[in-house]
Amino acid sequence: MIAAVRGGSDLDVRYTAFSLDQIHVPEGEAPIWERDPDEWGSGVLALLYGIAVRDHVPDQFLDAHLELFAARHVHGGKLEEEDVLRDAVARAGLDPDDVAAAAHAPETLKSLAAEHTEMVDEYAVFGVPTFIEGDQAVFVRFMDRGNADDVLRMLDLLRWTSLNEFKRTSIPR
Repeated sequence: MIAAVRGGSDLDVRYTAFSLDQIHVPEGEAPIWERDPDEWGSGVLALLYGIAVRDHVPDQFLDAHLELFAARHVHGGKLEEEDVLRDAVARAGLDPDDVAAAAHAPETLKSLAAEHTEMVDEYAVFGVPTFIEGDQAVFVRFMDRGNADDVLRMLDLLRWTSLNEFKRTSIPR
């Protein structure tokens, strides 16, 4: 999505937080955002860092998002380790102290709770990445990262509402 946006595609994009940790909380148990931070799991703190940048330094959100993603999926860092997150936002050119302060602010956790709940209640989101256009939502797993053409092709398929499921039975690699 970032490659498509940066490549000049005319897309109106809203980046919304969704917690995979919360989606795995058994029914009847306290939501992840009502728990002690020691119980959050691996993704909550990273989401809070992302929300903090998105809401406080929006012009640097895309760089920070890429670096936070890379911290886990390229560098193999553990997202529950704050040093990993601080290093990621520093690589994006941000002050890690400022981002950490915003990430740990109570309103940031409230934003996570509200956004996650909206995604589940309004669109039945169950995983990431999920792309939403109008009232249509689709979970997508791309084979290659950063390919803007793939994103644009997928958005065309999203508009094709008679296609419900398309999953390869094997990966042609």
